[in-house]
Parts: sequence; structure tokens; C-alpha cells
Amino acid sequence: MTLNSAEEADPRSAESDASATRKRRGWHVVIAMGIAVVVMAYLAVAYVLLPLVWSRYEKHHPWLDNVVGLTETKSGIPGDPLNVALIGTEEELKRILAAAAWDSADPLGLRSDLKIAADTVLRKAYGDAPVSNLYLFGRKEDLAFEQPVGGDPRRRHHVRFWRAAQPHSDGRPVWFGSVTYDQRVGLSHTTGQITHHIAPDVDAERDHLLSTLEHAGGLQEQYYIDDFHPVREGHNGGGDPWYTDGRLAVGILQGGATLRS
Repeated sequence: MTLNSAEEADPRSAESDASATRKRRGWHVVIAMGIAVVVMAYLAVAYVLLPLVWSRYEKHHPWLDNVVGLTETKSGIPGDPLNVALIGTEEELKRILAAAAWDSADPLGLRSDLKIAADTVLRKAYGDAPVSNLYLFGRKEDLAFEQPVGGDPRRRHHVRFWRAAQPHSDGRPVWFGSVTYDQRVGLSHTTGQITHHIAPDVDAERDHLLSTLEHAGGLQEQYYIDDFHPVREGHNGGGDPWYTDGRLAVGILQGGATLRS
């Protein structure tokens, strides 16, 4: 009796073909799983891990270590908040602020005190009038600048700067600043002394300073550090209220650039 072709086929050959098919399918599954793992790893690194790392870096610059967000008066009363940081040499800082129409403030003293009092009463301009001392890092401001508004020293934009001990990553100094707007002269709410009263919106002054530096061509880069201030409102040493969105404006100054006046 003659067997048909199916009956004549070697069963071991059929089993071998089925095994090869299963292996191919198994490799396809392994490759697909491998691709999926690579894609998931990429998404995790690119969209979760690295943004988190950069976010933490932005909030933890080495030069921000041990920097409190408030200045204080000589007697230890909380003063104006810090709201800006500029990176550059002292010479670059002075040159760029001068180009942006900020005058260096006269030092405090009997002569300057009498002059500012007389010019305030007589409504005479005093573009480099002194500012009262505030303290950071255990010392009074290293530099102070102002922009007069109107014809007398009653109203002015002004900023104090303190040089930080820790330099920026580019090797240049970091200057922490407190920039506010003097809107009138009056008696301090805390001591009764004659003083300038600041406008409460310190963010507007922060942005004004950066805008003038940018207009003068003095900024290489600028950005904001979020959540620098854990407290968003308070009162300064004269009892004046202030409020902020909590951000620190950072400006990296141009080195040796041609500035616009």
C-alpha cells in the first residue's frame, strides 16, 4: 500500500520548523521589548530627570548658598529685600550702570546730609544724593547708585550692592542688590527719624533696573531664579510695606562691550 505525501513527511522536520518559528517570534518580542525600554528610558531622562536636575541647579547655584533674602538696618531691623544679582567686575558694574544713567551715590556724612535736606526743602536737584546704610553679610553696602526722578531728591530709583564671597562660575564677582523706589520723604514708622519711604512694588524696580541695563547694551544674559524669597511680603526698617513675586533677577554683564548711552 502506498502512503500519501503528508504521511511520508518526516515528523521531526515539522517539529523543527515549528521550533524555528517560535524562536523567531520570541526574538521579535525581545527586540520590541528592548525598543520599548529604550524609548521609555529616553522619555524618562529627557522629560523628567534632566528637567528636574536643571530645575534644582537653577535653585541651588553655589553662589546662592547662605544668602538670606533680606537686608537689615544697623540695629538689626529687617530692611529692604534683595531682588537682583549682577555678575561682573566692579569696573564693569560701575561702567555699565553709568551708561544706563545710574549715578553713584555720595557717602553719608554731615555735609551730604545737610545738602540733601536743603535740596529737598528747596526742591533742587541732587543726582548723587546719599542713601542710608543697610547691611548684608555683616557689613553695609559696598556700592550704591540712583536715578533721580523730578527736580529734587524726594523721588528716585536707587540700588545698593553687596559683593558676595562666592564668585560666579565664570570667575567674576556676584553683586547682590536691593533696588527700590523712593516715592516721598517722611518720618520713619519705626523710629520717627526723617527718611525716604519706598513704593511697595519692589518687582517693578527690579525689572526697571534690568531694562535700563539692557537698553544700554550692558547685559550678556538675564534670567530669573524662582522662589528665591520664601516670604512674599513684609515691612522694611522704616515700616514701609513691600511685596514681591519671590523671583531674583540675575544679569550677567557684558565684559568690554561697546555700550549705548
